[in-house]
Amino acid sequence: MVATIAGSAFFPVASESGANASNKLGAGPTTVDAHGIKSKSGSNGRLKVKASAQAPSKVNGTKVGIMEGLRGETETPSHAPRTFINTLPDWSMLLAAITTMFLAAEKQWMMLDWKPRRPDMLADPFGLGKIVQDGLVFRQNFSIRSYEIGADRTASIETLMNHLQETALNHVKTAGLLGDGFGSTPEMCKKNLIWVVTKMQVLVDRYPTWGDVVQVDTWVDASGKNGMRRDWLVRDCKTGDILTRASSVWVMMNKKTRRLSKIPDEVRQEIGPYFVDSPPVLDDDSRKLPKLDEHTANYVRSGLTPKWSDLDVNQHVNNVKYIGWILESAPQPIVESHELCGMTLEYRRECGRDSVLQSLTAASGGGVTGLADSGYMECRHLLRLEGGAEIVKGRTEWRPKHAGSLGSLSQLPAESA
Repeated sequence: MVATIAGSAFFPVASESGANASNKLGAGPTTVDAHGIKSKSGSNGRLKVKASAQAPSKVNGTKVGIMEGLRGETETPSHAPRTFINTLPDWSMLLAAITTMFLAAEKQWMMLDWKPRRPDMLADPFGLGKIVQDGLVFRQNFSIRSYEIGADRTASIETLMNHLQETALNHVKTAGLLGDGFGSTPEMCKKNLIWVVTKMQVLVDRYPTWGDVVQVDTWVDASGKNGMRRDWLVRDCKTGDILTRASSVWVMMNKKTRRLSKIPDEVRQEIGPYFVDSPPVLDDDSRKLPKLDEHTANYVRSGLTPKWSDLDVNQHVNNVKYIGWILESAPQPIVESHELCGMTLEYRRECGRDSVLQSLTAASGGGVTGLADSGYMECRHLLRLEGGAEIVKGRTEWRPKHAGSLGSLSQLPAESA
């Protein structure tokens, strides 16, 4: 009953009395053919048709289409009553639009790359780094770019050193200790203190190539009373092999007076909880670097000047740039036939943008003849101002290219959890 009333509100239904009145007024009679098609013309000239079958009717044994049979009934145009249904929009157009949207979405879905990823690609996919091993070790992944490789199709030593520096700064930042300075803690900023490196040791077992993903772990520990040691361990993400080990010693310097400073107690309280009580990844190379000057050096490169892009935010030359300057005077035959596998640097003083430097190198044995058959070689280096003040002293070790690894690394610490 309720459904009938609701339906009648949207769909008008002709009353029985209306039909009888129509017949009384002389309207056309109602006819029913053999196939159940009922046609009835009303007094107003409108034609209503109710079809209960699809087969065409026959007249004198000849099939006649429904529309042809109705065409002769009346020539008056038919207008359907205005109801809820014929006031709705064209549903076919809406359905076509929805179908197009779904097909486009399906195409985009199928274009997505759902291939399984390597574990090294899943770990730290954006290279932002993370804290591991109880919050004491910082880990970050780096993909070797095409512009970071050299003529040998391997990453340069400067690239590796930049990775070490980047993880050191990100470690401080992720730990929440980064103030306004370049790696300085909030208490260091209050006292105008900055970190400066005094010694760096690097041992390279194998250089990564273009497209490789390396994993860099770094952590810190105390070094004496007024120093801090920072270590790095670089692995191949795909194989887990150790590629590079590095250890460094850092001290504090007053940013205004440019003099070394002791570690204040406030700063020690900030960084102390992050110290890892572990031996260094490399034994300290305590061999004294012999004196080197223009008389004992075999190769000298003069007139080196820093560019604006060589300065860091502390307004002195970045320590990675020193390595490039040191290798400026390395003998070309050694660079072409050997690769750098070990390095020890001692930083004596900082270098500003107005400095003019000189790079000196002395190769082991006093010459580079017969390098094709020689094995490992050692070079001594000195980077100094043209006035004579020492900037960096160093020692580098070289091995023949494609000589393989340096040996077993099984004694190194296991990979951090």
